[in-house]
Amino acid sequence: MKWKQIGDIIILNRNVENPEKFLKMKDVKTVIKIGRIRGRMRKPEVKILAGTETETIHKENKCLFKLDVANIMWSKGNTYERIRIPRLIQDGETIVDMFAGIGYFSIPIAVHANPKKVYAIEINPKAHYYLKENIKLNKVQDKVKPLLGDSKIIAPTLSADRVLMGYVVNTHHYLDAALKCLKKGGILHYHETAPDKIKFKRPIKRIKKAAKPREVRILNKRIIKKYSPGVWHVVIDAKID
Repeated sequence: MKWKQIGDIIILNRNVENPEKFLKMKDVKTVIKIGRIRGRMRKPEVKILAGTETETIHKENKCLFKLDVANIMWSKGNTYERIRIPRLIQDGETIVDMFAGIGYFSIPIAVHANPKKVYAIEINPKAHYYLKENIKLNKVQDKVKPLLGDSKIIAPTLSADRVLMGYVVNTHHYLDAALKCLKKGGILHYHETAPDKIKFKRPIKRIKKAAKPREVRILNKRIIKKYSPGVWHVVIDAKID
């Protein structure tokens, strides 16, 4: 049995005989089982096993994230990436976060770096609500602008030094929109899931194809985590001239 703690909620990957035992742990109020993440809105399948409340505040890397685990996903596997990205930001950069969620990347960037502005785009109204809550919780209203809507439509209306594409289902369909808002010499952080043999080859090929005739220089490529048997979640950092 695997479990993780998000704020004061325990999340299991299967049913257990006595879920109430987790409520004896310090600062635990609810136990849930989470299944698949479904649809464009990334809504998790959730079953409450003990307790009643599903809203919590999770602390990570000196940032606060308010969320409802019954409606919003949280991936512990992306923790290092949420630490890594703010370290790359140069002072005064304009960032477009195309799949902002509740602020997974936008909040740490605003807290730990010195951007001019972070445009945080999110299509899910519930996630957008918590994004706004987290902007207030972390007191970064001057740095992060939340935008509700489809990043395919919104991103091309913006201009960015750096674009984050931290989503892994059909992300390549959004590459054209990302490149339209990325300035010459800007940096793209592109996430994708791919089979082991082409885990870096396919995403790099897709970036280069979408960027033509612009020049692409690969700055970094790394595995974030295993997505499913034989499939990896990877990220490519690319400079687009």
